[in-house]
Amino acid sequence: MSEKPEKWSDLATRMGSGLIMVLVGVWGIWMGGDVFHVLVSLVCGLMVWELARMLVPLNRPLALQLGAVSGAALLLAIYLPTGFALPLLLAPAMVGFGQLERNRATYMTFTVLILMAGFGMMNVRDDLGFGWMVWLVLVVVVTDVVGYFAGRMIGGPKFWPRVSPKKTWSGTVAGWIGAGIVGAIFAINTEASLQLIGVSVALSMASQMGDISESALKRKMGVKDSSDLIPGHGGVLDRFDGMLGASVFLLMLGQVVGFPGGVL
Repeated sequence: MSEKPEKWSDLATRMGSGLIMVLVGVWGIWMGGDVFHVLVSLVCGLMVWELARMLVPLNRPLALQLGAVSGAALLLAIYLPTGFALPLLLAPAMVGFGQLERNRATYMTFTVLILMAGFGMMNVRDDLGFGWMVWLVLVVVVTDVVGYFAGRMIGGPKFWPRVSPKKTWSGTVAGWIGAGIVGAIFAINTEASLQLIGVSVALSMASQMGDISESALKRKMGVKDSSDLIPGHGGVLDRFDGMLGASVFLLMLGQVVGFPGGVL
């Protein structure tokens, strides 16, 4: 019986911080345009800063510089034609690769993912509008929230115990189901076909891949959280790792099948 209170010990703090993030996020998505661009660039810059801090903990000035350069590059890129934006999005990864003394490939890979994810989110809001950006966020949030509660209530076999001891298969599958329900609701209430359910489940899986990749990185670097910026959640990278995977996947999906197109 003593384990039950421990399972839920961080719930109040987690929910409080989560509510603030939701309110800020909804405001940013609703405003769109410059406000959303700045907000996404700030978040992505913070994620690169946290990444560099984990990889080179003794060189915090370098981490701050790389975070600032990454956020500024992303903000500038969204106002340029795509052909000019792409090299700008990759430049911070190359700059960091030349500055870091170790973990260079890890920094380069994650930084490219972070900036491409941010660029993808901006394009979803700019090109597809408020509704589809809400869909993307809801898929990721529902995957995380449903997985969190299902994993603690149902329990069962662990997903990858060596890397992420708290993640269970029950929570993972529950996240897919929750995302599928989000897709079904949007399919019924928009011009999208029911294939959106499958796309939503795939996005859920991509978000979980982003989550588990960041967990593996933290395990490798021997840290519990990417930072302590967000009470109950750790760092910005801890909170938005799922959005990285989902946004990059959606960006690729748009190139492959022209999403939303008809919508599917």
